[in-house]
Amino acid sequence: MTLDSVSKLFLYIRNNWIPILLIILSIYDLRIDLRILIDFFTFSTLFYTISEHPLAITILLIYPYLFKSIKK
Repeated sequence: MTLDSVSKLFLYIRNNWIPILLIILSIYDLRIDLRILIDFFTFSTLFYTISEHPLAITILLIYPYLFKSIKK
């Protein structure tokens, strides 16, 4: 990586730290349920995850829109 690309990365993180933090916290909230879904997928586990963690699921579903609105 060149110095220019590193500086662009830090600039990107500095400008978008809130959405990045929300994504990290959402994945952290879902870590156990994601492990269960990866190890042994069942629809009941999927429905349980969606019903018990609606905020984390919502954040992960709308983050592409969140990044698009920041770029405009």
